[in-house]
Amino acid sequence: MATAYHNLSEYDPNTVPDATGMRFSVVVSEWNRPVTEHLLEGAVNTLERCGALPENIFVSHVPGSFELTFGALKAAEREQPDAVIVLGCVIRGETPHFDYVCSAVTQGMVELNLRGKIPFLFGLLTTNTLQQAEARSGGKLGNKGDEAAITAIKMAQYNRKVEN
Repeated sequence: MATAYHNLSEYDPNTVPDATGMRFSVVVSEWNRPVTEHLLEGAVNTLERCGALPENIFVSHVPGSFELTFGALKAAEREQPDAVIVLGCVIRGETPHFDYVCSAVTQGMVELNLRGKIPFLFGLLTTNTLQQAEARSGGKLGNKGDEAAITAIKMAQYNRKVEN
């Protein structure tokens, strides 16, 4: 469903597993920091609200969105989480740089997920304008960080089920 028709922060708490005892890594891009910090706030608050302990949420920053996949790989190796969430924001400009970065991060996340050990969650905003990014990072359309956190909890639980 298109984001224009769905608030990213809305979820049924009865459908979210208890995150108590789960560990999460969150890798955040420093580029477009006002947006990515709101994404981070949403993700961390949602993880904690769902039972994750603050000491089981590991946050690291990378310079830009292109670096998210490397940061996610290193966070997974270092922190041994149940899931890794990447958060970033790429806003279309006047050059094709937007397309290259978005494509590279998407492909990198696919490759990390295909390794099959833990889930890697895609919390990358790819917008045409700053206003669209703000609407999706705590504005009128909710917060993609919330959505990524809920998906991380669900996928961590799913991974536990299929691994046992």
